[in-house]
Amino acid sequence: MNARLSAAEIAALTQGQLVGAADVTVTGVAPIDRAGPDDLSFLASKRYLPYFQQSRAAVVLCKPDLAQESAGPACRVLVRDPHVALLAVIPVLYPEPTWTAGVHPTAVIGRGVVWNEPVSIGPYAVLGEGVRLGKHVRVGASCVLGDGVQVGDDVRFHPQVVCYAGTMIGNRVILHAGARLGADGFGYIPGRGGELPRKVPQIGRCIIGDDVEIGANTTIDRGSVDDTVIGAGTKIDNLVQIGHNCRIGARCLIAGQAGIAGSTHVEDDVFLAGQAGLADHVTIGRGARVTVQGGVIGDIAPGATVSGYPARSHREFLRAQGALYRLAQIVDDLEALVRPKEEPHQ
Repeated sequence: MNARLSAAEIAALTQGQLVGAADVTVTGVAPIDRAGPDDLSFLASKRYLPYFQQSRAAVVLCKPDLAQESAGPACRVLVRDPHVALLAVIPVLYPEPTWTAGVHPTAVIGRGVVWNEPVSIGPYAVLGEGVRLGKHVRVGASCVLGDGVQVGDDVRFHPQVVCYAGTMIGNRVILHAGARLGADGFGYIPGRGGELPRKVPQIGRCIIGDDVEIGANTTIDRGSVDDTVIGAGTKIDNLVQIGHNCRIGARCLIAGQAGIAGSTHVEDDVFLAGQAGLADHVTIGRGARVTVQGGVIGDIAPGATVSGYPARSHREFLRAQGALYRLAQIVDDLEALVRPKEEPHQ
């Protein structure tokens, strides 16, 4: 059962200003249009005012400039950014479930495996020879950690994560179900005269920094002769592919279905939107943004925002798209000028 918080407690947690009754309580969080009388909700934009005016929420986190609305819930907590304020409230209303330390009897533990108590190793997990786990590590059901994998403290493996031999994982990392770390990269030398392509040995490591989160079914290849490195604090969505020898900086955000080819360098604080594609051996400068389905085939300057394929300045891309959409009307107008006039019927 969720905890119960009063409006006064919410104001204290968020460092906000309370408007309305201090003893109103909530047990959950819900969007403004679906919130009920036991819910906390939030109002961050004027476009949601119609929903706010009809909302049944008990307490609403509001920006100060939206708090004077006469309609809507009377109990409001004024905060600078409602979305950020929620980060202080949600862990209290929805605390992390407790877990029990121990090794399930079906787990397979290789020779020389060591860990710092407490840890939890779930059903049918397999730990290869020489695996090292820090304290408070939770290995979910059917996970496989290959020989020599090293894991820091407070790491969570959700079910069916696979880490190939030589993978190194920092502290406070979250790996969602089905993530694959350290597989061989796609490295081949084309054959000649009907010969089969020759595989380039993949001998580098896959190194994951502290506070990284990796989404479900994401794959990160090991290095070929160098290491593949994911910087501290980077967050990676589901179904992302990161090729061998890539260097991903700190605090990057990489959305679903993005693909990063081998030996690409993504500097700190970069955002890659959904289905962004990066060619091999390019550099994405610090703080750059690649919008949805952007196709990058060359280096991107620090702080730039790029769109389209091939990726270019977002402003230039929008102008080009606008011109393309106007082209159809221009063609219609030209055709109307040259089209012969129909003879009147006799």
